Amino acid sequence: MDARVKISINEYLEEVAEFCDDRYGNRVRGQFQDAQGACELAMLAAPTGEELAQLRRAVAIMTPREKQNAERLSDEQVERIAADAHVDQANFAIFINGYALVCKRVS
Repeated sequence: MDARVKISINEYLEEVAEFCDDRYGNRVRGQFQDAQGACELAMLAAPTGEELAQLRRAVAIMTPREKQNAERLSDEQVERIAADAHVDQANFAIFINGYALVCKRVS
């Protein structure tokens, strides 16, 4: 039997960081850009250096309790953390939702 264990928010952040500024990832991102050149949903697959730096700042200021239950954060909590860390709220919300989906697959 394959016992799956929930990864921590920090471990998930490192998985997201794996393809930061990756050449192939950037090419794929280009295929999904909107009219302004943004590509938020691809951020989890191949974040830019700036996106990754913002995610690291936001995770760094989270309390131990918030980190332990990150998959259950409310929209208001995500908004507050993003504001306190001075990061893009949409990207941080995408990151938290991605983590929640990973946790849901484990349970």
